[in-house]
Amino acid sequence: MQARREFCRRSVIGALLILTTTFPASGQQGAGPNQFSIKTNTLPKAFPRQLYRLQLEAQGGVPPFTWKVSAGSLPSGISFGADGVLSGAATTVGNFSFVVTVTDNHRPAHERNKEFVLQVVSPLSIAWGQPPKINGQRIEGTIKVTNQTETSFDLTAVVLAVNEIGRATAIGYQRFPLKPNTIDFEIPFGENLPPGAYEINADVVAEVAEINAIYRARLVTSEKLQMRQGP
Repeated sequence: MQARREFCRRSVIGALLILTTTFPASGQQGAGPNQFSIKTNTLPKAFPRQLYRLQLEAQGGVPPFTWKVSAGSLPSGISFGADGVLSGAATTVGNFSFVVTVTDNHRPAHERNKEFVLQVVSPLSIAWGQPPKINGQRIEGTIKVTNQTETSFDLTAVVLAVNEIGRATAIGYQRFPLKPNTIDFEIPFGENLPPGAYEINADVVAEVAEINAIYRARLVTSEKLQMRQGP
């Protein structure tokens, strides 16, 4: 009987050892270094002076996670918290490259790095397509407008020729919906004008009713165009 009890006791201890070896503590399950990674791959665009907020995500590992920027730089006005949140309002446009590092709560801790690029772009931009020029008694050219957002614009474009005494003549006007992510949409302008020296001003205004936003952009010629008396 004593031998049978000793056999049972050893069997139970052996079973417990097998269970302990096979199933680690719950807090460490799935915590292998090969299973820990930064899940976020790309960052959405940011726009100057507009609030931006994005939670970066990790997968695998043992939470809670601790985040930091370990190389590069963020746009002015944007910060990155230890909770992995990018937030703020950028003050300048450009492409900003930086590396984030996330550390998990494993013992010893696992660490992962990933490089990101945050683009800060102007929602609305304008450029000369064909710069204003004199053609006979006419001043003509084109402007290019760009919508870099995910929403449609109600766009109004006005081009004025302003002479030496400040008199403005409209030489171009259009109003139309400018679709999301439209780059360099070209708008022609032109009109016959009397003799004089003209500065050309191009103004565009984009209204976005669903977010109650208005964007503006402007171009002005660096030199006046001299329209002379025809033959």
